[in-house]
Amino acid sequence: MGKSLSFKPMKVLENYSLKKHNTFAVDVNAKYFAEVSSTNDIIKLLSDFKEIPKLIIGEGSDILFTKDFEGLVIQDRLKGIEVIDQTANNVLLKSSSGEIWHEFVEFCVNNNYCGVENLSLIPGTVGASPIQNIGAYGAELKDVFYSLEAIDLKTFEKKIFTARDCEFDYRWSTFKGKFKNKYFIISVTFKLSKKDCFNIDYLGIKEALGENHKNLSAKKISDAIIKIRKQKLPDVKKLGNAGSFFKNPIIPKAKFEKLKKKFPDLKFYKHGNKIKIPAAQLIDFCGWKEKRIKNTGVYKNQALVIVNYGNASGKDIYDFSKKIQASVKEKFDVEIIPEVNVF
Repeated sequence: MGKSLSFKPMKVLENYSLKKHNTFAVDVNAKYFAEVSSTNDIIKLLSDFKEIPKLIIGEGSDILFTKDFEGLVIQDRLKGIEVIDQTANNVLLKSSSGEIWHEFVEFCVNNNYCGVENLSLIPGTVGASPIQNIGAYGAELKDVFYSLEAIDLKTFEKKIFTARDCEFDYRWSTFKGKFKNKYFIISVTFKLSKKDCFNIDYLGIKEALGENHKNLSAKKISDAIIKIRKQKLPDVKKLGNAGSFFKNPIIPKAKFEKLKKKFPDLKFYKHGNKIKIPAAQLIDFCGWKEKRIKNTGVYKNQALVIVNYGNASGKDIYDFSKKIQASVKEKFDVEIIPEVNVF
């Protein structure tokens, strides 16, 4: 497992395998690795390892390692969920960053707090959720976001970020831009509804609900989303993957109209004054669904998902993804960009 250094209140491990800490199950090493369960742990680590690169991970569900990480990998284990304020209609719910996202959703659903049920079964932690503004089935993190607290990796100072500060966009926040690798998010506060505010218009939800759509609850919607996701997505315990590998491309209307003439079956969604096209459809049209090269392939039930069938390296997976990008670009003249962070 690696050599343990003398370090309190936590252990720091050297040359530590990250295979169990990334959902692609890629076997690479971190020069140093530590788990933190308090802000004191975080500040102690940051002050003792000032001059080396740092990577903060939750469940490793949005990462593709193509090589060893020559720095310090910090795994977030901060826990705790608390109600910090509420009215007759709303509740402010603060969650520590290391809470598993789906377990947080279950907590909300079981307490009849409405707003995150469409985001059920998304892998990862609460702390990772605002970084790329996670979204699914017609809902996004920004819809329920109130604020977050983070620690500056250089000064160790704590800072509160509002929704405006985060600059949320489609699978985007400022933490993927100017503040990338500059903060450790330690908690996120959500504004949820205590009244019914259900969103079931997205394709497939009503079908999955069946008779349940007549008497809705957050639990019924969550169960329907879980059913859909389990049908479409592979279990990371059986097949290494990071969920959706690519973002859905957003293109100008004029470009879409030209594409539509050439490919009349293209599905699309309005996105402001632009058009969002399902990347899975483009990948499928290029013949990649179920295609496999050695130990890397596209999942049979969802063309957005690249899977590790065995002992594929991170470079194998990355090279495979580049082939998909190139074929989509060649056929449609559309760029598809990874959601996954490549290291």
